[in-house]
Order: sequence, then structure tokens, then C-alpha cells
Amino acid sequence: MPQPLALEREFTMCFTSTPRGARLARRLVSHRVNDWGHPYATPVNETLTLIAAELTANAVRHGHVPGMDFRVHLTLAEDVVRIEVTDSRAEKRPPADPAATDPLSESGRGLLLVTALADDWGVTPRRAAPGKTVWAELRVRQERGERR
Repeated sequence: MPQPLALEREFTMCFTSTPRGARLARRLVSHRVNDWGHPYATPVNETLTLIAAELTANAVRHGHVPGMDFRVHLTLAEDVVRIEVTDSRAEKRPPADPAATDPLSESGRGLLLVTALADDWGVTPRRAAPGKTVWAELRVRQERGERR
């Protein structure tokens, strides 16, 4: 059984399930990653910000339940940054193969970006409540003040 990674940093916050909440979540992820030593213009910060944007937009679009928020949980453990976005809609799970999206559709490519950018991603059922958590991980390493 794999050993859990040693947690170094952590950030958790709930946001309103609105486009404005998704924008705020994306900005706070970028700020937190900057505070953790990955400046705004670095590939690590930009990649994590884009992943956060896609996951939070999906939570608002596909996971919205009136009156319920979504939650962002960001962790840095050893050399892995993990972002988790939890919403209240268990029945609206992302496709196992995002490449199956209709090529003529105006939307549906967000998980293709997550698949391309993240080192790993997946979906887990929400514990102790209805819903799901969509997560992505990015391996990072320290190099002259920047990681990745």
C-alpha cells in the first residue's frame, strides 16, 4: 500500500456555485501557488491556474445545486500539488474518456486540457454527502525559485 505524502501546505475554501465564484476560486489558487513559491508567470502557476479554471467552471456548469457551494482544496505534499473541486451533483460525473467529446460542440474540451496538463486526474465520490470530487495532480520540483 502506498504511503501518504507528507503534507507541506494546504488551502481550502468554499465558493458560490456561480461564474463569479469560479473566477474567485481560480484567482485564489493562483495567489496561493504564488505564496507557495511558484510566481505568477511561471509554468507551474499558470498550469495550476488553468486546471483550477477548468475544474471550477465544470463544478458551476455541471455540479450546481441551487443553494449549495462548491469547495476547492489545494495541497502541496512533497513535490506534488493536488487540486480537488467538490460539488453536490453525484449523477453528473465527467466522462472517463474526455476525448469522446463531440468535435462540433462549442464546449466540452475542459477535461481534455486537464488531461493534457495534469500528471494525473480523476473523480471520487464525495464522502459523507451527495456529490463528487474531481481532482488533478501536478508534479513539481524546486529549481532556482521555480518548480516544475
